[in-house]
Amino acid sequence: MTTYDIAALKARLSGIRTEDNPALVKQKSRDFFWYSPVLKRQLDQVSADIVVSPTSEEQVLQTLAAAHGLGIPVTPRGTGTGNYGQAMPLSGGVLLDLAGFNKVKRIEHGRYVAEPGAIMARIDDETRAHSRQELRLHPSTYQTASIGGFIAGGSGGVGSIKWGGLRDWGNIIRLKVATMEASPRILELAGDDLHKVAHAYGTNGIITEVEMPLGPAYDWVDVILGFDTLRAATEFANQLGEQDGLALKNLAVIAAPIGQDYFLRHKKFLPQGKHLVVVMAADFAVEALLAYARRFRGAELLLRSDRLSAEEAKGLPPAYELGWNHTTLRALRVDPAITYLQVLYPFPNQVELVERIHARFGDEVLCHLEFVRFDGKITCFGLPLVRFTTEERLDEIIAVHEEMGAPIFNPHRYTLEEGGMKQTDDAQLAFKREADPQGLLNPGKMIAWEDPDYDYRSGKTFLFRSLSEAGVG
Repeated sequence: MTTYDIAALKARLSGIRTEDNPALVKQKSRDFFWYSPVLKRQLDQVSADIVVSPTSEEQVLQTLAAAHGLGIPVTPRGTGTGNYGQAMPLSGGVLLDLAGFNKVKRIEHGRYVAEPGAIMARIDDETRAHSRQELRLHPSTYQTASIGGFIAGGSGGVGSIKWGGLRDWGNIIRLKVATMEASPRILELAGDDLHKVAHAYGTNGIITEVEMPLGPAYDWVDVILGFDTLRAATEFANQLGEQDGLALKNLAVIAAPIGQDYFLRHKKFLPQGKHLVVVMAADFAVEALLAYARRFRGAELLLRSDRLSAEEAKGLPPAYELGWNHTTLRALRVDPAITYLQVLYPFPNQVELVERIHARFGDEVLCHLEFVRFDGKITCFGLPLVRFTTEERLDEIIAVHEEMGAPIFNPHRYTLEEGGMKQTDDAQLAFKREADPQGLLNPGKMIAWEDPDYDYRSGKTFLFRSLSEAGVG
């Protein structure tokens, strides 16, 4: 590992909070990479040399200029709720902690402007109080995730049944980004240019301001329905998602026995063997939702949160904390041998494909679906729970999914390309050449920068040189 002149850096950062206690630095250098046994093995020893915590755009620019002058890499971090090692500093150096750079600067009809460290739930607190508006999209880590981290590392989540994915047109309005140069610049990006930095892990610029759209804020009700078969639950959820008049915020299918085994606080509401459809619906849409459900033979209402007594509701997490990667988290708390995948079941054959794949694997791969609007069509992403045995078997499971027509966005890889794109994003690479000519921003996460000749068809895992030197295979 390269040795950096941290003393000189600290001297150039007077007035900016820093932390170089090794234990605290390592703690800040980690995200939820340990969801993956592969990443846990590869990244467990990764740590920065120093944490720098700017609270303004000026301090971000000062930090980037100082680090650039000393040749020290910089890895940005929001609150560390990502799952793929996106915010872990593979080359050491500076961990740029943006959690204190967190003000909501402006709220208007249909939009807001905020600093990157603003926590998403706190943004909603302000927009709801200001004008009964709320975020369109958020991850299941809503209570702790920052908006800058979501844009740099996320792809969708709660709200995607209505609004699609984070990178879909219109879901980001404008970003300000700081470059990593001798004299860092602030660039303002909108329209097509947003794709240069959205979901780029901070490899080609540090987000310093976001402008995002807002939707109407409703009182959301959690509804859980039970079905005797996975096919029935999947068909119902797919058709429910197509009902455009219903105001839905999230729509998930959770196969048995996930709910019964891992949703401990909801367990009393969940009969054994029932496959679950978990819905967040606006309060005024619940009766219409239930009327629609009565058309489906075997649909059983198990819970509606607006009819629970205070005692029954006490301690129950909201429905969005049963979905997305909170499903995985709840399983890991009970069984540390569980891991997960991220799967796309493409339209229009998603229902049949879900059934075929899960019949193939049985209890080794437990079905968890999140229904989304994808290019205007309703389909589903899978975050199935995998009973992990070996890395070789995990690779076999991935290969079978892809052979059967279900692309994998691999959460067991830390690079941009291996995680989902399977190829270089030329726009992001070209922008990195402009915004980070020395390659000091979050090194190791963009294969196209580190190894332009890398063969994506080889089937081999890319390993950044610092990990290779540390003997991680």
